[in-house]
Amino acid sequence: MKGKIGAFIAVLVLAVATANPGYAQDAEHGKTIFKACAACHATDHANRVGPGLEGIVGRKAGTVPGFRYSDAMKKFGIIWDVKILDAYLESPQKVVPGNRMPYAGLNDPTDRTDLVTYLATLK
Repeated sequence: MKGKIGAFIAVLVLAVATANPGYAQDAEHGKTIFKACAACHATDHANRVGPGLEGIVGRKAGTVPGFRYSDAMKKFGIIWDVKILDAYLESPQKVVPGNRMPYAGLNDPTDRTDLVTYLATLK
């Protein structure tokens, strides 16, 4: 009986872990996903078409020195964290209507989680 309960718990833990897209985070996969972002964004403080993303997690939106943000982004006023980055990457215009980023969004929740995990490493 003990073995069955242990096996059941193991299966339950595995099921919960795989059902939650935020559980398994793979920064290396996120780095691969970022290649599409690299056309506009640098992984350091350099501004390109988009602002540099070094230190994005924990930074106030619309505040990278020298970058010309949309009024919408400047007024957004949120601190970028994992949750808001995930939502923004899924639908930038829904989260910050009127922002200038010409990106429709990243639909795959695993890709978004991994991309955000990678962005969090840019310190």
